[in-house]
Amino acid sequence: MNELEEFRAETRAWLEANCPASMRTPMPSEEMVWGGRNVEFCSEDQKLWFERMRDKSWFCPDWPVAYGGGGLDVRRSAILDAEMRRLHCRPPQINLGIWMLGPVLLEYASEEQKQRFLPPMARGEIRWCQGFSEPNAGSDLASLRTTAVLDGDDYVINGTKIWTSYGNKSDWMYALVRTGPMVPKQKGISLIVLDMTSPGVSVSPIDLISGKSSFCQVFFDNVRVPRSQLIGEVNDGWKLGKALLQHERRAMSRFSESALPTHFDLDEYVKRCLPAPQDADEVALQQRAVACLMDEQAFSLTNRRMIDSLSARQDVSGLMAISKLVHTEQEREKFEILLQLLGNQSMGWSGDGFASRDLDLTGAWLMSFAQTIAGGSSEVQLNVIAKRVLGLPDPVQGVRS
Repeated sequence: MNELEEFRAETRAWLEANCPASMRTPMPSEEMVWGGRNVEFCSEDQKLWFERMRDKSWFCPDWPVAYGGGGLDVRRSAILDAEMRRLHCRPPQINLGIWMLGPVLLEYASEEQKQRFLPPMARGEIRWCQGFSEPNAGSDLASLRTTAVLDGDDYVINGTKIWTSYGNKSDWMYALVRTGPMVPKQKGISLIVLDMTSPGVSVSPIDLISGKSSFCQVFFDNVRVPRSQLIGEVNDGWKLGKALLQHERRAMSRFSESALPTHFDLDEYVKRCLPAPQDADEVALQQRAVACLMDEQAFSLTNRRMIDSLSARQDVSGLMAISKLVHTEQEREKFEILLQLLGNQSMGWSGDGFASRDLDLTGAWLMSFAQTIAGGSSEVQLNVIAKRVLGLPDPVQGVRS
């Protein structure tokens, strides 16, 4: 047995011994555990699973041990993910800071900042939100207007951010702010982190079509943030923001993992709802489902290739850009098929006549449209891939393709 297979066997044994049986079941949306100052649990098993993974340093298995991580290399971290999926282990917590901000801090933050922010993050003690989009700066993010003006040892922030996921429940925010108003727009942006309890920060939830309010608008009124919380160099935040968005696009694919409430196994529903097609319409639906399953398998294999490339320290920025586009479009097609498979049962909003899982599916279908916009709309992603991955020239003005 080689070292990797030995690690797989040890990991499998540890998970089987430490992950409670109730944490190996599909997770309803109301039972998601978010790390943070005020972490809440629905059961003792949830708390136990959270604490065991935290104490194992497997919230951040591939981070250095010095910053609270598990110290695993890329291949071992992939094995851990695979073994958790095999057992259908629920994620012990959801933490956007770990998935998105953490890798950027590891690369660009000062040693003092790493020691301050990464260990608490790795213990699940801080819940982060992202302050990027603004009312007039969405797809054209570089047009953002929220300002940060240096005043002594503090930056004074004024402006607003919008579509901030769970801004009303987060402890800290990582935000792009304008620190250089007299330079080209991409050159005058900085990345800063701030405590959401700071005086002058106010949050207003936004109702969504799915019936939930995970999005918020955040307002800053002369919010003072210590200069020490600027990440990287002043006016160099565009580079850091692009790096963070790459990690965000990769992280978004995690929301389809088997134990999360947003995951629905298409193959399971085909077998249950369409065991033997009876007419041409049902045959066509079955064929669409099979094609979607094949696309999902191809996407999974591409992710494995990306992991191998990361292990070999190869550039995977192109794959990361493509993966977000492909994954979200695949998910939207999958939910369209799932709705057709369930028929009227998929159109519930509330009430005793619908199973909670069916209601979750309806909400997930609605959210699948939002996912093609969040983190960069599909149209923007196509432009990014064309220009930065394929190296295609800009279209000539006035010439239609």
